[in-house]
Amino acid sequence: MSRPRWAPERPSTTARAATLIAAAFPTLRGRPVEPLAEGWDNTVFLVDGTWVFRFPRRQLAVPGFRRELAVLPRIARRLPLLVPEPEFVAEDDDPVDPWPFAGARLLPGRELADTGLPDDQRRAAAATVGAFLRVLHAAPTRQAVPTGLPLDPMGRAWPRARIDDTRAQLRHLVEEGTWAGDTGVEALLTEAERLDAPARPPVLVHGDLHVRHLLLDDGGGAVGVIDWGDVCLADPAVDLALAYTGFSGSAREDFLTAYGEVDADRELRARALGVRLSSFLAAYAADVGRPALLTEALAGLRRAVG
Repeated sequence: MSRPRWAPERPSTTARAATLIAAAFPTLRGRPVEPLAEGWDNTVFLVDGTWVFRFPRRQLAVPGFRRELAVLPRIARRLPLLVPEPEFVAEDDDPVDPWPFAGARLLPGRELADTGLPDDQRRAAAATVGAFLRVLHAAPTRQAVPTGLPLDPMGRAWPRARIDDTRAQLRHLVEEGTWAGDTGVEALLTEAERLDAPARPPVLVHGDLHVRHLLLDDGGGAVGVIDWGDVCLADPAVDLALAYTGFSGSAREDFLTAYGEVDADRELRARALGVRLSSFLAAYAADVGRPALLTEALAGLRRAVG
């Protein structure tokens, strides 16, 4: 495989982040800055134990970062789960192409991917997330956001658009010994490949809703949804992938009951996207050494066809 897609193009060290934050926001000057997390698109720091600052890692992520800054303040109070509300917004010091960075209050909870929560203990979270998506996908929420949001720019609701790339990633997992493979996964992709592009009116979606972006409390309840850099208009299947990768059995039933009807076409799109997201999360986890995330991602592949 070539250079990983999650490799940073503009790394942010703790020292650099502290310098930029202090220069832009004097009230935070001298406050402790420590690494908190990183992903494909952002490097994240905790400031004074209170503020979460995110710095884009890849140029590809910058337009979505700017959309996130425009959308979240308009929808945060409408949603039944916590989402970040940017309170500090600035640009870095690159002289040619300055990128934005932003800080919001730290949300409680841990990534679902890090909890190790058994499937049979996910019912409370599932129902809450289903209700959350019902509100997010409703017409009044879309009407509250700025016009001009792109229509599914990554083609996530149309499995055929990236089917070759998805299969290549799955082969890579097998070749690396990360995953044993599953004929059920290929059968699912073959079925989904026949779908045309979605024709129904789009809704406002998170755009990248998976097990790293859902926060749970110590009791297994859902408390927040983070990382909105892929927010856009799309078929609801883009967010419903989480129903088929993060939940199974009674928990999934609770999710879908709280959300509302999901027909066979939308379910297939969501399952196929779930396979794609889980395959890339597994590759990322194996590459950066995150065993809990790897376990969860591989379980997501199993759940997606179950």
